[in-house]
Amino acid sequence: MDKRSSKPGTTVGYSYTTNTSDPLIGDGATIRSGTIIYDDVIIGDQFNTGHNVLIREFTEIGDNVLVGTKTVIDGRTDIGSDVSIQTGVYIPSHTTIETSVFIGPHAVLTNDPYPIRKSVKLEGPTIKENASVGANATILPDITIGTGAFVAAGAVVTEDVPPDTLAVGVPAQIHSLPVELQGGNNI
Repeated sequence: MDKRSSKPGTTVGYSYTTNTSDPLIGDGATIRSGTIIYDDVIIGDQFNTGHNVLIREFTEIGDNVLVGTKTVIDGRTDIGSDVSIQTGVYIPSHTTIETSVFIGPHAVLTNDPYPIRKSVKLEGPTIKENASVGANATILPDITIGTGAFVAAGAVVTEDVPPDTLAVGVPAQIHSLPVELQGGNNI
């Protein structure tokens, strides 16, 4: 898909500075009204957005990815294939989301441990394959959510979550993953 084939009410290929490259979007994409995709973005096949999505420069997204309404993906982010990002999610720059990940509505990922107070290298979270993040969860900078882990709704994750465990509470505490939550995501 290129700028000439985008639907009315979308901006596919927002040029944020000089010498940028049109975004590359694979086959079968559905990009809904109000969505803005910056230049220098690479997106795979079967990509779908809700309305009013923002995807910033130097983001790479795999195949079969859903990005829900009013989600913001800041630049310099990598997202694997078979990922479902629900409504109103915030994903900061320098975040990695691997394959088959689910991120629930209004989850907030962060990349700055000292907003405004200190100048530090920004480092978003890493969410490993088959992990799930519940609605309204908050994940602090430079946190790793392990393979197959499950972050409960409303949890505030301040430390790494080991693979195949459950993080619940404020601050999140780690528990054994209940049997009914084992086995990975079916996206």
